[in-house]
Amino acid sequence: MEEEKRQQLKELVEELESYRGRHTELITVLAPAGSNINNIGNQLTSEQSTAQNIKSKTTRTNVNDALERLIRHLKLYKTLPKNGLALFCGNVSKKEGQPDLKLWAVEPPQPLKMKYYRCDQTFYVDPLKAMLSSTEVYGLLVMDRKEATFGLLEGKAITRLKHLTSGVPGKIKAGGQSAARFERLTEEAAKEFYRRIANLLKELFYNMPKFKGWILGGPGPTKEEFLVEGNIITELKNKLIATKDVGYTNEEGLQELVQVSGENLRQEEITKEKRLLEKFFLTLNKKKDKAAYGLKPVEKALEYGAVDILIIGSGIDKATQKKLKQKAKAINATVEYVSDETQEGAQFKSLSGIGAILRFAVQE
Repeated sequence: MEEEKRQQLKELVEELESYRGRHTELITVLAPAGSNINNIGNQLTSEQSTAQNIKSKTTRTNVNDALERLIRHLKLYKTLPKNGLALFCGNVSKKEGQPDLKLWAVEPPQPLKMKYYRCDQTFYVDPLKAMLSSTEVYGLLVMDRKEATFGLLEGKAITRLKHLTSGVPGKIKAGGQSAARFERLTEEAAKEFYRRIANLLKELFYNMPKFKGWILGGPGPTKEEFLVEGNIITELKNKLIATKDVGYTNEEGLQELVQVSGENLRQEEITKEKRLLEKFFLTLNKKKDKAAYGLKPVEKALEYGAVDILIIGSGIDKATQKKLKQKAKAINATVEYVSDETQEGAQFKSLSGIGAILRFAVQE
């Protein structure tokens, strides 16, 4: 899903979740891909008969009005869109006796897989929320002989999953043991630790939905030893994307591993977003007149045709987004959307969440 479409869907879901009916009068209709549009219309007509049993006259009227509007809207379609259709309709007024009937018709970016009808105090948006999750996830592993930390990269979020410690002896040998015997025991303990890591690697990632592959990192040659000695199952060995040198084997190491794997993950959102914002902050620092942030300075740059890349962060209201986007398109500027889930994204949000990299400087 393109970032712009993801952002639009996210905002719609948040808006729908914000409504709560005064009574059970918010209607959700999910028509899955490939279903018969006439059958959907017939079901809504049947629900009109059922709605006559609602005791409250006000609720009965609001439900019937919503059903009637849904039925009329469905008649605009000859067939359902290729991914199905999600319809939301109901009285969203916060004032008793002043109805505010609204309808949303959503053509989802991915196929709807369930047929669903509900009349409740809230809209049912879980299937749309599921589409916002990343389509691919990456496993992360940083390790040395002392410890190993497992993580997950999903979209822009890095999550720590598990941490293991080895108990492998250090270089100082125990008293009374020969050097050869101590070294042998150390190597056996290391191999056992590698097997534990391999088992957990399989447990965490082998059957994980949307699992794309994994990246291995750590200081020194331990990670290469693990690949040889760890008895990793073939399916996971084949999904190893890269092996990287990193200085840490804790949560900080997971962050470092993602950073140094930028070339391998260049198609992933987190890398694209970090690279864009790094460019913005570098421009702001080195060539201040070639960057702008804040609504008014960016609008001025747009009016002068100076914007090369318009950057819109999370939390910017839809009306402002639409206005900025229209102005950017009028001057053939690129529009990019970023989240606040990365360190750079959070920093950008603190600068208003609106920024631009300029083609030329704009005079004050």
